[in-house]
Amino acid sequence: MIFAGTWPARARAGALVDRLLRCLAAPFAALALAAAVPCAGADDVAPAAAEPSTSSPAAHASATSAQQVLVMLRAPTAHARLDGSYGGSYTDAARAQARERLAERLAAQHGYTVVTVWPMPSLGMDCIVMTLPPGTSLADGVAALEAHSEVAWAQPMNEFQAQGHTDPLYALQPAAREWNLDELHAVATGRSVRVALLDSGVDERHPDLAGTVDRHVNFVDGQDYVAEAHGTALAGLVAARADNGIGMVGIAPDAHLLALRACWEVNARQTLCNSLSLAKALNFAIEHHAEIINMSLSGPVDPLLGRLIDVALARRLQVVAAVDARLANGGFPAAHPGVIAVADEADPSSAAVTAGAWTAPARDLPATAPGGGWRMVSGTSFAAGQVSGLLALMTQADASAQHSGGAPATRLVRLPGGGIDACASLLPRRGTASAGAPPACHALIAAAAAAAANAGAVTPVAAGAVAGR
Repeated sequence: MIFAGTWPARARAGALVDRLLRCLAAPFAALALAAAVPCAGADDVAPAAAEPSTSSPAAHASATSAQQVLVMLRAPTAHARLDGSYGGSYTDAARAQARERLAERLAAQHGYTVVTVWPMPSLGMDCIVMTLPPGTSLADGVAALEAHSEVAWAQPMNEFQAQGHTDPLYALQPAAREWNLDELHAVATGRSVRVALLDSGVDERHPDLAGTVDRHVNFVDGQDYVAEAHGTALAGLVAARADNGIGMVGIAPDAHLLALRACWEVNARQTLCNSLSLAKALNFAIEHHAEIINMSLSGPVDPLLGRLIDVALARRLQVVAAVDARLANGGFPAAHPGVIAVADEADPSSAAVTAGAWTAPARDLPATAPGGGWRMVSGTSFAAGQVSGLLALMTQADASAQHSGGAPATRLVRLPGGGIDACASLLPRRGTASAGAPPACHALIAAAAAAAANAGAVTPVAAGAVAGR
């Protein structure tokens, strides 16, 4: 179900950059692994559509590339570039060509085919996609490749899924009430905080998303960047504009989005991603200094993605993921150490499967839809997006107050049952909320303002409180 890659044979002649560009223009195929299951959070966001016919590109890809593996080659430090490229000098090109020759040699020794080469500067490695012949055991193929000293590790091309369902839109946002958004937005709106969405395409022309997307980048090979339902809904929940007289309000309406298309919609009920598309997007988010990375998806444990998540966490980036109650420990990446796992507040069992999971509104959420409309969505994918928005508020408030404490994610205040006390999390209060009712949000804000005034500090206030939604 996930697209991995089958590529046309490439000419040996020409510069490496030209060859890579030709590779990136070719279609990637789909990989179906029994271990991957739908993301718990992204339920279907459109009416059911027919499954792809066997003659469709997705069906063909699924049938032809179930034998793909990712091979991680250790790369010399000099080859890495902040923009994820090899650089333009003769030395860089020669070094990159040497890596490709090594990949071709390893593949030839085992009768495999090199599909593409992709640099991963965040890890100091090159990622090689290889296709194994039909009938070859993936486990045996991985073991054979890992026997070579040049190979750091090899792994199957894993798949990840996101899904969603909708109903007619009505003007009701659960988080507006539960999290007291009007009062939170008097303190912070996520201004200048960069949130990376690793998802399907975002409709950046939507009137409720005007100016929110700093960059959109396509990491799905063989397809153009397109606006899709899941990514567009997530973008609205995080950062839909406030006070524009239309639609909804995002949790962080002044945040800046990196719309990184690492997933694609196969039909109305199925949104898919794979190891390589997600790895490329993760690497981009890290290298372009996203402060929050949202991964509303789930699938099997993936070594490459796990390494990249560890790099992000080491750089103090915040990674948020949706819990999938149908997978052991809530699935990957939600169960990965350090990731902020988010479950459905209305389903205690979903939070119980992942140790330390937080809960947030996940049902009947108004969200932006491609083409300029709105619709209702449900699922922990969208709960995770709202928590990413809350972290953006906390990040802005920290920057405004020059906060020197722990990262916002470490200062979320837990309510009984795993919910989030948004006011206490945003304002300078620590610990776990008591079993009794927490102080009113406006009272906390007033106390924080008074404390700041007594200290001679300036309380960070956004462009104005958001009212009348």
